[in-house]
Order: sequence, then structure tokens, then C-alpha cells
Amino acid sequence: MTREEVFEKMNEVFRDVFEDDDITVTDETTADDIDDWDSLEHINLINAMEQEFDIKFTMGEIVGMKNVGAMADLIIAKLG
Repeated sequence: MTREEVFEKMNEVFRDVFEDDDITVTDETTADDIDDWDSLEHINLINAMEQEFDIKFTMGEIVGMKNVGAMADLIIAKLG
């Protein structure tokens, strides 16, 4: 799966989790950029990403994600 394909799926998940069809994430997107992205929604987002891509993140990986680009990198590595 290409990085572009991963981002297409990630955008769908973000739009679903945050119930906002206007969300488009980039490598630099952080929780500060999305109004409803709090700790509870972060858990929902991680769970939704794991289900969408059929992967599991470790607690260390989750804590280490500084932005959406880091999340995409992890997903691509896990799919590889």
C-alpha cells in the first residue's frame, strides 16, 4: 500500500471518528489542529485505525506519535 493510499484511508477514518467530512489530514496534523481531538477521541481514533488497517499499536508507539505523519509511518511499517 502506498503512502497516498494510507492517507486516503486515514482521512476516511478521521472523518468518521470526528464526524466531520471536511477533515483532511497531512503529515504535520496534530491534535491541536482538530477541535474535538481530546484524549478520549484519541483512543477511539487509535482503535479505528487498528481496525481499518488490521494492525495493533503498542503503548510505546501510541505515546511516540507526534503527528499524523508518524502514525502513517507506523501503519506503513506494520503493513510492510
